[in-house]
Amino acid sequence: MRLDGIHHISCITGDAPANLDFYTRVLGMRLVAKSVNQDDPYVYHLFYADHHGSPGSDLTFFEYPGALPGRAGAGMVYQIVFRVGSSAAIDFWAARLAAEGVVTTRDGDTLDFADPEGLGLQLVVTSVPDAPLIADHPEIPREMALQGFDGVRAYGGRMTGSRRVLEEVMGAEPVGEQVWRLTGPARTGWIRFDAAPMEAGRPGAGTVHHVAWSTEPAEHELWVERLAMGGVSSTPVIDRHYFRSIYFREPSGVLYELATKGPGFTVDGPLEELGHHLILPPKFELRRKEIEARLTPLPDMAR
Repeated sequence: MRLDGIHHISCITGDAPANLDFYTRVLGMRLVAKSVNQDDPYVYHLFYADHHGSPGSDLTFFEYPGALPGRAGAGMVYQIVFRVGSSAAIDFWAARLAAEGVVTTRDGDTLDFADPEGLGLQLVVTSVPDAPLIADHPEIPREMALQGFDGVRAYGGRMTGSRRVLEEVMGAEPVGEQVWRLTGPARTGWIRFDAAPMEAGRPGAGTVHHVAWSTEPAEHELWVERLAMGGVSSTPVIDRHYFRSIYFREPSGVLYELATKGPGFTVDGPLEELGHHLILPPKFELRRKEIEARLTPLPDMAR
């Protein structure tokens, strides 16, 4: 059993309209699903990805309106790294983000910046063989577009335990100082742990909630057994409508999810219609009017 890179990354926003504008209009991602938190239906769950909503490109946000800014600390992911195809793409994004008033820092073929709520983002030119995961956008040529996740950076703590879980339980390969790579049949992704700041972390707007690693559907149940045999306490398999999930915290405190590659977002309807309508889990459908009335109004920016 091999984890097939990063499946998705879930974050927190306090302002869904601004979040939607930044990730779809500015960064060019596609809104592939507009749904709600299955544990709290009055909280949006927005999914941005490539055109097809592919695992490996899926960035999601829970909206808690007016949430105070968070701060990444020990046991939290603090930066999300996306791939782009060339140095010319870095040039393109440096100019595009500057035009939007976004402050960037460039170091060769990497570009660092943050979203409007302070979530750390980076673009990097890579040479991995993975297929690029691209969303169509009228202002962004395909050769300049984001190509999916490369990795994440987190603040560590109990690194002996984190290393053991990554290598002995999850099958990750150490590839550098505090960096581990998970490579499956189709994709690869990595996590790097850095020394935590002195200030304690605080969940809130602009922070990462969890990072999910991709699994084959046929192997998913076996991961519960493998985690237990490795001394890792996890949830049972949970049906999340678009995929099935297992959650656990690794020893430094980062919340991991193992998510299946399917069934995917087209369970809601044809590919062309993704993101245009609010999708509710079946158990909440009878409460649609009540739920819609309590959610933040959003413009239709699906493509």
